[in-house]
Amino acid sequence: MTAVLVLLALTAVGTVVPAPVVALGPGPTFDTLGEVEGTPVVSAEGLPTYPTTGHLNMTTVGVTDGISTLRALGLWASGTYRLAPRWSLYPPGESTEQVTQANQQEFDGSIANAEAAALNHLRLPTRVTVGALTDDSPSAGVLEPGDEIRAVGATPVTSVQGLLDAMGAARPGQPVTLTVRRGDAAPRQVTVTPAAHPDDPARAFLGITPATSPAEGQELAITLGDVGGPSAGLMFSLALVDKLTPGPLTGGRFVAGTGTIDAEGRVGPISGIRFKMLKAREVGAQTFLVPAANCTEAAEDAPDGLQLVRVGTLDEAVGALTTLDTGGTPAGCS
Repeated sequence: MTAVLVLLALTAVGTVVPAPVVALGPGPTFDTLGEVEGTPVVSAEGLPTYPTTGHLNMTTVGVTDGISTLRALGLWASGTYRLAPRWSLYPPGESTEQVTQANQQEFDGSIANAEAAALNHLRLPTRVTVGALTDDSPSAGVLEPGDEIRAVGATPVTSVQGLLDAMGAARPGQPVTLTVRRGDAAPRQVTVTPAAHPDDPARAFLGITPATSPAEGQELAITLGDVGGPSAGLMFSLALVDKLTPGPLTGGRFVAGTGTIDAEGRVGPISGIRFKMLKAREVGAQTFLVPAANCTEAAEDAPDGLQLVRVGTLDEAVGALTTLDTGGTPAGCS
């Protein structure tokens, strides 16, 4: 009787008391060429667009939080999920809301980079704009998100790198004159006194996140709710390239993938690739684009029937899909 009571007590505790872990597994996947709740995931205005076919699915890792010990063990035993300490995703001292906000900021950054990478790949005219202001920005009250920066002093600015180069001669505490255009107003000169850069006190810091934006009268939009983190950048860029160029990039194939991207089109590694591949194969993907840095890991866990394609840049990803469309075999993972 004592043993039975102890077993019942342990079962009750295991069923009710949350375990200090989260379960990681396959998350939702979205076709970046399609729509979510009637809204296109990727769209463009003021630019010629072309019909697309097939799929370019971005993939995610699902996080199950607040699970009991017994449920955690059940998910782990299924072989589909992996358990991780809760603190690895929700650090002590940070609320769930703070973690969600940080993930959203990373997602917003990935959108800005995806747009810039696509514009650079397509050699389209661009402008440098203020994407956001940092906390306690020295530009607060002078610059606003969306402002176009046309020059630093007498030096014209046509790219984010150009802005950084032009600011190279500036010093903290010394006023800088910027030529700025806001909305439809005429360009005007404003003065900002830069602060010391947090990572290098000798460098001048405007306290802005510069962004690469389309030319005046053109607009790109990437809309997808309830998704965080930076790993969809590559697939967003590919969707933009597909919609802004004649002919379907996928050749009608069901392509999925993952990878961060920077404004220059470099593809970076991600976490949880096993779960992303499982979900991609489950929904019918035939080809999966893998960041070069994740190739070894992906090759060890690839589901049957899923072709892995190694990509290190947006140019390589576009080239790989073109190779597939013409009957060739792009570089894989091994």
